[in-house]
Amino acid sequence: MLLDFDGPLCSIFAGLTAQEVAHDLVVGLATGARIPEGWVTASDPLALLRRIGDERPELAGAADLTLTRLEEQAASLARPTVGGESVLRACMDSGRSVGIVSNNAGSAIHMYLDAHGLSKYVSGVYGRILGEPSSMKPDPRLLTDAMGAVAAKPSDCIFIGDAVRDVQAGDAVKVRTIGYANKPGKDATLKQAGAVVVVDSMQMIADVLALV
Repeated sequence: MLLDFDGPLCSIFAGLTAQEVAHDLVVGLATGARIPEGWVTASDPLALLRRIGDERPELAGAADLTLTRLEEQAASLARPTVGGESVLRACMDSGRSVGIVSNNAGSAIHMYLDAHGLSKYVSGVYGRILGEPSSMKPDPRLLTDAMGAVAAKPSDCIFIGDAVRDVQAGDAVKVRTIGYANKPGKDATLKQAGAVVVVDSMQMIADVLALV
């Protein structure tokens, strides 16, 4: 089982919002660097990191370190997704390994898992590669790393994600993706992207895993 983090397991920016994180990321870079206007108005910190990598690659390392620190703060305030823990438990009970594959920082993911007593259910965490925004989904690199760590073939795996980029990353390495539509309108976009099935409840996935 390959599982995205933000969405299927929790809402990482529930307490410290994505807009606040994006703002603080820009503030952290402002000293000694001229900041484009478009960065200042950004509301998605991960999209902003990718933009920084594309437009000012020399700042990508510093930006990633700053964002990682902010994500670690956000992880302490994250809101668990109903049914997310149940999926992890069902995977363990049915003998399935779980790899977390996320654009978020691996250290923030580990902090969340440790704080909620979930680390024992997860065999590996594959967050973005520090200083390399291009490693983030829809690039399939993190999925490839997760499968390689357990010598799994794409046909052995299923990926659960809540964004089109998750489906695109899965398609790139021929891994089937279940779309988790946690907001209105996501079901249509995930289906159109090619998710094999779309659900609006992680508990529904846990219940199915308990039966097979």
